[in-house]
Amino acid sequence: MFLELKEVSFKYPKREKMIISGLNLSFAGTGITAIVGPNGSGKTTLTKLMMGILKATAGLVCLEGRAIAEYSLAAVGRKIGYVFQNPELQLFCPTVSEEISFGLLNQGADQETVREKTDFYLKYFELDNYRQAFPLHLSQGEKQRLAIAAVLAGEPEFLIMDEPTVGLDAYRKHLLRVNLEKVAALGRGIILVSHDAIFVQRIAKRLVVIDQGRVEADNG
Repeated sequence: MFLELKEVSFKYPKREKMIISGLNLSFAGTGITAIVGPNGSGKTTLTKLMMGILKATAGLVCLEGRAIAEYSLAAVGRKIGYVFQNPELQLFCPTVSEEISFGLLNQGADQETVREKTDFYLKYFELDNYRQAFPLHLSQGEKQRLAIAAVLAGEPEFLIMDEPTVGLDAYRKHLLRVNLEKVAALGRGIILVSHDAIFVQRIAKRLVVIDQGRVEADNG
């Protein structure tokens, strides 16, 4: 298994209530899974545990058979691309173009590859006219598209996306679905946390329902 959670529980410091309680889940490195549930059910906390951003209060999170605590955040990030619900949390470069190219340059990609992929994703997400703009000056929808483009450009082995359709219109949701299906077809795994029932129904092969920090249903 690519990702495994074994009897994982989590609560925030100085709080009594468990956000995640004795949760067991596993994810293969392929296919598209949607995690759904009401607000406050623990979905976003769960994804941060999977990334090692949060440390489990109890239980074990494993990435490719190793405890995720054994990896640095940078090492996890090279394997798993993560799109935050609030895109401003991951936008830090001075221009839109540099935001997309940053991960590629960090991986040591050659200049021609960087240029081609950056140009592709700028056009694909209709951000070409903003290539020299400061990312935080974009609209919310444009920021969301930029965050997704920057993650996809790095071609991670696995993707975790928290509410990726927020701020996207119907046309751009369609583009996102098509692109994610292409990513999945290349043998990569994707986890989507979403309230967008129509989007989830169209794209996800597996549906995991979380409520009060526990798995209520899992068709996978």
